[in-house]
Amino acid sequence: MRVFFRELKSGFKSFSIWTLSIAFFVAIVMLMFPEMSGNMNALDESFANMGGFTDAFGLDVLKMTTAMGFYGIESGNIVGIGTAMYAALLGINSLAKEEGKHTAEFLISHPIKRSKIVTEKLSAVFFQIILMNLVIIGVAILSFQIIGEEIQMDQFLKLHLATFFMNIQLAAISFMISAFLKGGGAGIGLGLALSMYFLGIIANITDMAKDLKYITPFKYAEAAQIFSENKLLWDLIGIGMTVSIICILIAYWKFTRKDIAI
Repeated sequence: MRVFFRELKSGFKSFSIWTLSIAFFVAIVMLMFPEMSGNMNALDESFANMGGFTDAFGLDVLKMTTAMGFYGIESGNIVGIGTAMYAALLGINSLAKEEGKHTAEFLISHPIKRSKIVTEKLSAVFFQIILMNLVIIGVAILSFQIIGEEIQMDQFLKLHLATFFMNIQLAAISFMISAFLKGGGAGIGLGLALSMYFLGIIANITDMAKDLKYITPFKYAEAAQIFSENKLLWDLIGIGMTVSIICILIAYWKFTRKDIAI
């Protein structure tokens, strides 16, 4: 487990900043709800009649006058985008950073198989994603308790489970890309996460682009769909997890065969 703990130690600062930042904004947003809820009726009526903008963010389904609707619209987007970007960064830097930082000698100088290196690095990525999501869930639940609003736990947990699957998919795709890189790819990781986010928005705006739902994981992690139907889109999640497994297998194949520059 040498590589696993080394990954956690080297990424602790970044993990702490991302996790605490997302959790902080989730808490701040929810603590604002009691002050804003009295003025939300007019906003709900306005948002429900804004055409493509309404469809893009599910504002015809979620109501900002309710704590759960407010959480889905405001905090849901913060959690979705924030965790997606961090998951992509984790994946994209995992295998490539050793060559980019010229620290690959640490790995190849130890009697450890490359396949085990990949396994421990991937385990560290997934561990950080799991821990981040648990911290955010805890802060969100605490925020509901502080403002005295009821949380519909079934819908709440479904949303966060879908977000977790989305994180795993983006991390796996980025992890695969990382195996082909010889240096840092932060820009690629962030670009991937943001591109998937905007593809999800486009898929909501027009029926001509509805097939994009099979490409972007953001589509199965939408609060509007989960809260309104109270179910997960297991068909899309299944596609996403299949893509994740394929990407991970490709990463194993590539990293165990590539020439690593010291």
